[in-house]
Amino acid sequence: MMSGMTFEPSVPIESTHVRALTDGVAQVFTWEEDARIEVRNLGSEIVIEANAAGLRTLAGHLLVLAKDGVPDGSHLHLEDSNGLEDGSVGLVLERSDAE
Repeated sequence: MMSGMTFEPSVPIESTHVRALTDGVAQVFTWEEDARIEVRNLGSEIVIEANAAGLRTLAGHLLVLAKDGVPDGSHLHLEDSNGLEDGSVGLVLERSDAE
């Protein structure tokens, strides 16, 4: 064993996977276990507040929708108690290839 080195076990991130079908194309959206995402409407602006796991989760959702072969109009609804913190306003992530 080498002195001065410490080894920490690699711990996988716990997550939840949801499979959705849009026009026959399967899409898998993943939520990290500790993800916290809150969406607030302040009138003149929308605030999306999230911890690191929540930001990675949202980034992953957007990457799923951006993949080749995902149909135009594919979308994911996030709502209070369905992916978002209680009290959040709804958020829809939608792919639109129209110019």
